[in-house]
Amino acid sequence: MSNALPWINEELEEIERRGLRRRRRMVEPLPGGRCRIDGREMWNFAGNDYLNLSQDPRVIAAAQQAAAEAGTGATASALICGRTQWHARLEEQLAEFEGTESALLFPTGFAANMGVIVAVVGREDAVFSDRLNHASLVDGCRLSKAALTIYDRKNLSALSEALSAASSVRRRLIVTDSIFSMDGDAAPLADLCELAEAHDAMLMIDEAHATGVFGAQGKGFAEFAGVEDRVHFRVGTLSKALGASGGFVSGSQSLIDWLWNRARPQIFSTALPPPVCAAAGAAVEIIRTEPQRRTELLQRCGDFRAALIAEGFATIEAAVAPIFPILLDDPQLAVRTAAALEERGFLVGAIRPPSVPPGTSRLRITLSWAHDQRVIEEFTTALRDVLRDVAPGS
Repeated sequence: MSNALPWINEELEEIERRGLRRRRRMVEPLPGGRCRIDGREMWNFAGNDYLNLSQDPRVIAAAQQAAAEAGTGATASALICGRTQWHARLEEQLAEFEGTESALLFPTGFAANMGVIVAVVGREDAVFSDRLNHASLVDGCRLSKAALTIYDRKNLSALSEALSAASSVRRRLIVTDSIFSMDGDAAPLADLCELAEAHDAMLMIDEAHATGVFGAQGKGFAEFAGVEDRVHFRVGTLSKALGASGGFVSGSQSLIDWLWNRARPQIFSTALPPPVCAAAGAAVEIIRTEPQRRTELLQRCGDFRAALIAEGFATIEAAVAPIFPILLDDPQLAVRTAAALEERGFLVGAIRPPSVPPGTSRLRITLSWAHDQRVIEEFTTALRDVLRDVAPGS
């Protein structure tokens, strides 16, 4: 074998020097919003299980029953023979839940975002992406080979000008997260709908961090903002508030038929395991019938956000989701602060470039319905003490 890989160690040393190297470790999920790492139990303020459904006995039982009946894997892509009764049932549930004609499952939310974008725009088209969109949206825009414009949601006049300049292309697509995963704030969906309609553009939103959490029925931030009928492509995930895995797209029957024939990540990937579909279906029913989970979660989020602001932490006050960034700028400081919180029994995310832009490293704190007020207050105290000792002035 030729000695062609010495560059890897050199690059690893460089990212180590910059405080950006990631290392794998094993985390054992536990009930009630907790986890175990290296033998130490702690509260999990780092995951995206917003409604604690991954540990719900009804969701687990549904997965177990499906595994007993269908086995653990789908064995093939959905297009060949991998679409079982559990897949069909979940797609029907999701379409009914979203209030659309149809829905289509994808192996991941990442695959859903890439699949939709590449299926609807190409070289003859233009795509407009928020500068802080999730990597799956960014990669989908790049792979589509459409002319790409990056816009800032705080300066939509520039987006309007860019849309006007692209008036002669075949298709125009605006792409945005509805809730931004690292800042926890929301896209200006009503304003984006107006721009899309004014410029005859399509609008696609990723509801990954909103499905199950926002809206009277829990459908997401488009429902909350009153614009769900004005959005052309709505992507959701099964892996966050629904506590399972996978992604989906909801929309008209013609849209779903088009994606069935053109979305490569769906066509060329093995379908989701039937137990995962059964678990997600059970979670959808809980979201439909137990709205108090999201109501109580959002109430606790409001109280926690007010506490962070009162403490003077460097957070993003516009955040509305169960996502709370504490800005620390320096990546090594973020890692040290997260480690100090672990010593006190709380797991949080230490987020560094390239997950966020340089100079914006942070703690990413997330709340779950499993975290009651007492636990949140204990965490707030620990956070205040750690920031005072490890990162004074943050």
